[in-house]
Amino acid sequence: MARRPVPPPSSSRPAPQERSRTTARRAGSGRSVDVREWASGIRLSGFAVIMLSLVVLGTWVLVPTIGTYLGQKQKIAALEHSVQVTQSQIAELERERERWDDPAYITTQARERLYYIKPGEVVYLVDDDLDPADLPPEQQQVSDELEERPADWMPQLLRGLTSAGLSKTAVEAPNR
Repeated sequence: MARRPVPPPSSSRPAPQERSRTTARRAGSGRSVDVREWASGIRLSGFAVIMLSLVVLGTWVLVPTIGTYLGQKQKIAALEHSVQVTQSQIAELERERERWDDPAYITTQARERLYYIKPGEVVYLVDDDLDPADLPPEQQQVSDELEERPADWMPQLLRGLTSAGLSKTAVEAPNR
């Protein structure tokens, strides 16, 4: 692109109004810039245009490739993690298999799970092994009289919730 010719400097001095505007623009930090003047100073040669287009084309080609690369790296990391988890599960199952090779472990499991006993042994199974204090109290008779209770209901609610959450479940079988 060709540059506009600059007019030769004139020997005449600028008018006082023009001089004051020019010096005011140059003196302050809030100096205004004429965009047309700045843009006319940019010179682009054919080589610069070709190089700029090559940079844009290279970016356009490489950005999807880099995205694919990063996606594959994430998939590889996820698959490596799943391999590690699977290997730890395999190791746990091998330890379990080794335990089942031990006759004492097999005997213990048969006694606990299936209630097997050796000949001559007597086994007692206790169905209800809770303390009598943990059993719920008997239902009291309902009275015909109204009873006034304290109006402070919040502590009673909290006591009821904590006792319900911390109590052992014990339900008496109905008598038949």
